[in-house]
Amino acid sequence: MTHLLIIEANTPDLPPAVRAFQDVFSVIDPSVTFTVVAPYEAAAQAQDFDGVNAVIFTGSGVAWSTDDARAAAQRDAMTLAFETGLPAWGSCNGMQLAATVLGGTVGSSPNGLEVGVARNTQLTDAGKMHPMFAGRSQTFAVPCIHRDEVQSLPAGATLLAGNDHSPIQAFAYTHDGVDFWGTQYHPELRPTQIADFIRNKDGIFAEHVELIGDLNAAETDPTAAARIGTTQDALRHDIRTLELANWLAHVKDRTLQ
Repeated sequence: MTHLLIIEANTPDLPPAVRAFQDVFSVIDPSVTFTVVAPYEAAAQAQDFDGVNAVIFTGSGVAWSTDDARAAAQRDAMTLAFETGLPAWGSCNGMQLAATVLGGTVGSSPNGLEVGVARNTQLTDAGKMHPMFAGRSQTFAVPCIHRDEVQSLPAGATLLAGNDHSPIQAFAYTHDGVDFWGTQYHPELRPTQIADFIRNKDGIFAEHVELIGDLNAAETDPTAAARIGTTQDALRHDIRTLELANWLAHVKDRTLQ
């Protein structure tokens, strides 16, 4: 049995981001169990990582970047995670957090918001060989919603995927006991969940209300999927969540070592 610790990156006033991961991994492997720590409510402690096989850092809807003083509790949690040597995953804010902690830089994308799907994301040569992308086509599109991006990689990180909007869409870092995989996009989210973020009139993504209809229909309507830059097949659970399934296989391999 695999036990995952999920680090919640939303503040208590925002909907929990952990639910999407719990839903996805419950389908990939129903035997997986979870513990949740929310550093914006109570600081992570070393003992939170006891009995854990791996750690997930979720995306976030907070207004600040991962290098902001207000994100200190999240950075502390990731530092603790890296000190354990456990495999770690980060989606969106989680990948940005890893870049910040490991010495890279993060900032608002000069291309503005990337909302809907990460169109025409392409694997690098390293990405084609990396186990995160086993079974993934060279070019793909997956649900995505973000303002900030990783703008320079930590020294020693491996760039795995990018697109015209955000050249760093995925990276891995395996040095000094750290075992991290991350994506800028959200393999854990369905397009309907991206639509929910846009529907928040107080959020920074509300200007993209024109996407809501197609996001809600994309899994069943090929023309709607095409309009947002993807396909029905790409949004099937087993394809959309491929990186997470590959990461879980990696976690299980590490557990057996």
